[in-house]
Amino acid sequence: MSIKSAAAKLFAKKIYKETQTWVSNPVASQKTVFMDLIKEAKQTAFGIDHHFDTIKTVEDFANQVPIRDYEDLKPYIEKVVKGEENILWKGKPLYFAKTSGTTSGAKYIPLTKESMPFHIQAARNAILHYIHETGKADFVDGKMIFLQGSPILEEKNGIQFGRLSGIVAHFVPKYLQKNRMPSLETNCIEDWETKIDAIVGETFNENMTVISGIPSWVQMYFERLEQKGGKKVGDIFKNFNLFIYGGVNYEPYRAKFENLIGRKVDSIELFPASEGFFAYQDSQKEKGMLLLLKAGIFYEFVKSDEFYTEKPRRYTIGEVELGVNYVLIISTNAGLWGYNIGDTVQFTSLKPFRIIVSGRIKHYISAFGEHVIGKEVENALQEAMEGTNVRVNEFTVAPQINPASGLPYHEWFIEFENEPVNLITFAEAIDEAMRKQNIYYDDLIRGNILQKVVITRVAKNGFQEYMKSIGKLGGQNKIPRLSDNRDIVALLDKK
Repeated sequence: MSIKSAAAKLFAKKIYKETQTWVSNPVASQKTVFMDLIKEAKQTAFGIDHHFDTIKTVEDFANQVPIRDYEDLKPYIEKVVKGEENILWKGKPLYFAKTSGTTSGAKYIPLTKESMPFHIQAARNAILHYIHETGKADFVDGKMIFLQGSPILEEKNGIQFGRLSGIVAHFVPKYLQKNRMPSLETNCIEDWETKIDAIVGETFNENMTVISGIPSWVQMYFERLEQKGGKKVGDIFKNFNLFIYGGVNYEPYRAKFENLIGRKVDSIELFPASEGFFAYQDSQKEKGMLLLLKAGIFYEFVKSDEFYTEKPRRYTIGEVELGVNYVLIISTNAGLWGYNIGDTVQFTSLKPFRIIVSGRIKHYISAFGEHVIGKEVENALQEAMEGTNVRVNEFTVAPQINPASGLPYHEWFIEFENEPVNLITFAEAIDEAMRKQNIYYDDLIRGNILQKVVITRVAKNGFQEYMKSIGKLGGQNKIPRLSDNRDIVALLDKK
């Protein structure tokens, strides 16, 4: 064991013990965060407008601060972007994480000196929890790659902005700098395909032990490695044994990854966003990610089937239940208040509080009242693939409301790496798995309102070409698992 790996184990033990102090006191920890946030923001424009000086309880907060999305909060954010101080949080932000919106155009999410450290600590602590639980630390002696956006930042009214992953790149600890890849020059390449080729060239002969990124884009990196080397990624990188990912569910990609790598590797799931770092996988044995309850974020949860009612109830951490689909609402030390980030979550454990990301509140199919969510389609595909040699590169689902003949249906657009022997049988397996999960969908099939799932093949690299066509190839961008319309699938290259 090297000195570095021995030190990593000692540090991991220390961080684990520190984490347990708030894990064992979840409700009290959230109350402390809540009261600190209200206290610090009383004199901001938002705090004055919403009478923070009168807020004593979470109920007061819910009555005085409505749930907002970016569009609703935009008048305040625009003032911050103009350089005004003490608007959403005290002073000015350190950075803006610039993201691409749909109705809003570009979004500017503030990152403050209080919020920024938690983005760094959470990613670090996820790895340290892995070391503490497994005892595996040798990977710290090898090279690590984090597929991310360009670290080149722009400036607006004295505040720098860029992609979150690019901003975070400036905060990589010194002890990781020598191990970290790719080079700054390569990381600054904007064109994703050019960047991937450059990363392949830089890393091919290195001792890569940790690889991190959104699965769909890491897959592209692995495929280019295989093309260059003519062998499995695990043979190119013999000591690669840890994959860190976030943004999407890994399960639909797992079979393809294991084939590309040539063996199984451990994985750690993260739940980061521009708005905050919410959770990470703290155990290889338990399902779900540990919700970070002492990280400058106060959480509220709204049941997704109540979200669009006039005044939905907002639950706190001590009131949530297992298996319920909740819309995640946050208030943060970056100045987001009662903010709907758009993600839905379900709790897999209440001691400690662990979650899975179940989908997006705006990404669902309910063209016929079926209320199908992302988690359900991912689970159905995974179940249909079990015990087969089927491998899927990417997929999305959309309703077909007006077919040329017959009943309407859910159409699954799948880019296969290995196709099923019988496509109809595979579609039936998906349909059966969907019916077991969703009683509304089952009722529609039983009532002859819908016919069973129909699969449409997508051409090789069809999803990549789609993302390229809309200017979202690479980085943190990802394909929605499902949508209530056919806007995406209309642009896919089908076979």
